[in-house]
Amino acid sequence: MNGWLAAACALLLGGFLPALLGICTGPVRRRVLAQNLATVLAALVMLLLAQGYARPSYTDMALVLAVLGPVGTLVYERLLGEELRASRPRPLVTRTMTVLGVAPVPAVVLPVCVAASPGRTTLKLLFIGCLLVAGSALCTRALTTPPGGGGSDGR
Repeated sequence: MNGWLAAACALLLGGFLPALLGICTGPVRRRVLAQNLATVLAALVMLLLAQGYARPSYTDMALVLAVLGPVGTLVYERLLGEELRASRPRPLVTRTMTVLGVAPVPAVVLPVCVAASPGRTTLKLLFIGCLLVAGSALCTRALTTPPGGGGSDGR
């Protein structure tokens, strides 16, 4: 086992399992936020596994997760809108979930970029990192905006 695989295991145990627990228990808002966090962490684990096993195809899986993860979270937000508007989010939850969704991305993407060969691979990794940060921040903001918080629902 190399360092990349050890980091992937640590991220699975220290981040993904608690997020999975959050998906399975608690109020709807916390479940959807935990689902968003689990998607980000799964993409990061794929990047670490791609480097650990020297399999570039795993990077493509991380790209797919980075694109489709926020879309799925926003679909849940749309479908569960009434239940989400019924409960007011706490400001501490908003800040914590934003930090948890964004902070691990540069901590994983930048070392993988340094270890990867320069060129298209590095650009692809940076693009995935940008997608993960933007998607996580957008979804967290959409899910933690208080009812009537300036968002338009198109009706």
